[in-house]
Formats: sequence, C-alpha cells, structure tokens
Amino acid sequence: MKKPDPKYIFVVGGVISGVGKGIAASSIGRILEDRGLAVSAIKIDAYINVDAGTMNPTEHGEVFVLGDGDETDQDMGNYERFLNKDLTRTNYMTTGRVYASVIERERNLGYGGRCVQVVPHIPLEIISRIKKARKNAKADVVVIEIGGTVGEYENVLFLEAARMMKIESPQDVAFVMVSYLPVPSKVGEMKTKPTQHAVRALNASGIQPDVVLARSDSPLDEKRKEKISFFCNLSKGRIISAPDVESVYDIPANFEKEKLSDLLCSILDLKAPKKKSSSALAWKKFVRSVHRSKKPLKIAVVGKYFETGDFVLSDSYLSVIEAVKYSAFAEGRKPELVWLNSVDFEKSPAKLKSLSSYDGIIVPGGFGSRGVEGKLKVIQYAREHKIPYFGLCYGMQLLVIEYARNVLGLKDANTREVNPNAKNIIIDVMENQKERIAKKQMGNTMRLGAFPDVLKEGSVAARAYASLDSKAPRSARRIFERHRHRYEVNNAYIPALERAGLVFSGKSPDGMLAEIAELPAREHPFFLGTQFHPEFLARPLSPHPLFTAFIKAAVKKKKQ
Repeated sequence: MKKPDPKYIFVVGGVISGVGKGIAASSIGRILEDRGLAVSAIKIDAYINVDAGTMNPTEHGEVFVLGDGDETDQDMGNYERFLNKDLTRTNYMTTGRVYASVIERERNLGYGGRCVQVVPHIPLEIISRIKKARKNAKADVVVIEIGGTVGEYENVLFLEAARMMKIESPQDVAFVMVSYLPVPSKVGEMKTKPTQHAVRALNASGIQPDVVLARSDSPLDEKRKEKISFFCNLSKGRIISAPDVESVYDIPANFEKEKLSDLLCSILDLKAPKKKSSSALAWKKFVRSVHRSKKPLKIAVVGKYFETGDFVLSDSYLSVIEAVKYSAFAEGRKPELVWLNSVDFEKSPAKLKSLSSYDGIIVPGGFGSRGVEGKLKVIQYAREHKIPYFGLCYGMQLLVIEYARNVLGLKDANTREVNPNAKNIIIDVMENQKERIAKKQMGNTMRLGAFPDVLKEGSVAARAYASLDSKAPRSARRIFERHRHRYEVNNAYIPALERAGLVFSGKSPDGMLAEIAELPAREHPFFLGTQFHPEFLARPLSPHPLFTAFIKAAVKKKKQ
C-alpha cells in the first residue's frame, strides 16, 4: 500500500509580532502527534544573520542550542518541548543561511552557468530545505512557522516558496494565519478590521489562509466570526478562537475544543485516528499538574538581559523559566519568578538582604562585564546564607570566581573575558577558541551542542541524575548535555579550589574540562553550577534532574 504524501502546514502571523505563532505552531504539532502522526517542525527567521547566535538577546530573545550545535531561535525550544523530541539544524533557516547556500552553489558552478535570480532560485532553495527536513525526520506532517508578520518585505520570499508548494501540490499544503483581534480600552469592542487587512496582505502574496486562529484576550463571539468569515472568504468553521489562557500548555486542549485537528486533517485529506496516543495521556496528566500546583515557591533570577526600553523582557531566559516550571510542577509547587537586575546589587549592596526572602536563586548564562560584580555579591550571599543557588554557564564560572576570591583568598580572581590583565585568571579562554578570537571568527565558533560528561560518584549532581538512570553503575555514570561557551575553568587552579572545599563533580571524559562545580550537601543545601545549559533538555514530560534537585532544596528551605 502506497504511503500517503507528506503534508505541510505553514503558520504565518498577522497584525503584530509576538502574537504567539511559535506556541500555535507547537500546539498544532502536539495535537497532530496525539493522533498518532509523525510530526516535525521548522522555524524560518527572516533575518540576514546566518543563525541566532549573533542576535541581540534583549531584542530577539534567548538563543536555543540544538544537540548538533546549531544556534537557533527560541521557538525551536518550544517545538522540542511540545513535541518531546530533538530537532536538528535542518529544522531551522534564516534569510542569511538560504542566501549563503545559493551563493556558494553559484560559486561552485552548481547552477551550470545559468543566471541565478532571486526568483525562482531563492524560493527553490527554501523548498529544498523544507523537504530535506521532512525527509530527515521521516515526518507525516511538517509544521513550518514563518517569522514576522505578513506584509513585511523580509518574509516575501518565504511566502513565495510556500505559494509555489501549494501550486505544486494543493492537497498537501495548508495555511494557518495567527492574527490579533484588539479590544481598544476606550472602545470596548473587539475589532476584526486589522485581521481583514492581514488576510488581504496574504492574498496579495497569492495565498489564501485555510484557517484563521483569532488571538485575543477573550474568546471570539459569533458576530466576530461572521465578520471574519464574510470579509476574509472563509467559512465560520475555519475561524478558531484562540483567547489568552492561564498556561500555554492549555492551548492544545483549547484548539481541540474547536476541533482544529479534525479541521486540518480534513483540509489535508489526512487519515488519522481520533484515539488518543499514550503521549496525549501523559500530556493531559502534565497539564493537570500545572493547575493543581498551588503552593508558591519564590525564585530569584539574577541577570542583565531584562530591560528593553521601559519594559521587562524575560524571553532572554525562556528555557530557564520553563525548566523551573516543569520541576516545580512535578513537586506540586507554583513557581513565582522574580527578575532582579544584577547591576542594582553593584549600586546598592544593601539590597542583598532582600535575597533572604527568596527560596532559591538562579544566575543564568550571559556574556560581558556589565553586572558581573553584582552577580558575584549575590552568589556570595547565597553561599554564606545557605540559600539554594543554581548557576548556569556564566553562573557556574562566577560561582568558581566567587569561591576563589572569598574562600581561597585570591581577591583579584577574575575571568579573562572581564579582566584579561588580572593576576589570577580563574576562568580562561578555551585553547581551541584563542585562534578564532584572534581572527575575530565569533559566529558559530563556541563549544556548541551535546557533549558527554562523567559524574563524580556520591556527588549532589550524581545523585540527581541517578533518578533518571538508576540501573547504571555509579562509577560509570555519563550524561550528555548541551553547551554554548567560549571560556572554561582554568585547570591550574582546580587543585587549590578542591583543597578549599569546592567539588568539581562533573568533567569531560578526558578530565580536561570542568563541567559541574558544587559544594557537598553537608556544607550547603544546594550550591551548584554547570558549564553546560541543562535548561535546553528540560521537557514538560521529563523535567531536568538538576532543576528538580534545586527545586527540592528550595522547597525544603521554604518549609524551614
């Protein structure tokens, strides 16, 4: 029996950016997976950047690193979390990446001497990448999110590629527009006109949406559905209400209340059973835990990528936020994350006393010197006052520097990134990075992707990971975690730090890279940092063991 043709669902945005396309695309993938279909997802960014690694985190949000080392948009993290699967660099593309491939191919006579044009060659390259990603994943359905909003110049060529795919195979391609319906406070009425204009802008690209997901702060009423139906040339059944919900993890169930998976299967002529898969039942159980977790747990996140004008941007640490949630929900707790700017602790050290009101403190990753002294003061306070502390990447490096300064007595201890002239460089450039820095080869050149680490028997870290793999021999326990860093602990200082009581409980297999630093449980309830980024592997259905160990310590502090 011939296998059905693969299907493609393009998700585009209307009216404003940040309307929730990534979560909508992830939720569409989730509800189709729940029906037994093999689903993959692709994110398209219209930026000229070849990858997300060089994008400003306060403007674009965090960089999400895949297992193969690709630096991508944070929506790739949403896809992995909702689909509960690892994705690869074939699932991510940018304008810069597409153009670079076409130009390289032209330079190598890959076009046989023909004139290479923006159209059709750029859209054809996009289509080739979409189909390659589908083939690599062996997917029945691929959900493709096109970044930005319709009507923008930057995503025209991606829309053209989607239009060409629709012309080639109409029954295998569907378009979902996620559009915003505002309710002006002085008017008090939900307005459909912006969505009407967005649909017309999409029509101008030769595309008619098959489904409109109507985003708003309240459910869509029949009157609004009728107006969108009439002016946008869609039946009412293809207009899906997508109001704000308490948790993004409610969205798949919200879509299913409106029978979205039935609608998409009908549009694409997909034969998918309605019987829920085991993953669907696990997801339902997870969502129940989200709503049942009522006891608050107050966690401070001390960083610097928060301010964008007069607003606070927590998206710079989205994966950290979600990782905390998964472990907290698993423990029946509702996390209350509070954003603290590390610069404030430099200006007003007296504010450190306020940290005692938190059940746990996290210092996430970052770069540069701004706010570093404030973070070091926070880490010292957490260590001396026995507040559970979790340092991620830079947060681990600063943990080691703080310990070297205040326990080992090396007052000028620092990282080469901040002060290359310091006498005691505790955190130094990795050997294989020095030449790249000298040549200013900064893009996609850090230590990136999943690498193995060996855990020290009996350590806090080893006991945490044991919950995942209790059958593995304790003396041979290995983990694989995702990295994104250019600096490391200077091995010359490790013996002295260990004699002073700091434990390096995780190292690379060759012993040359310190991956985890901690204090023993008898010395501190939880004082641990990782050179890698454990947040990238935290999933709703499988919370990360180190985040769970941190949350358990925070719960214990709260009880005390």
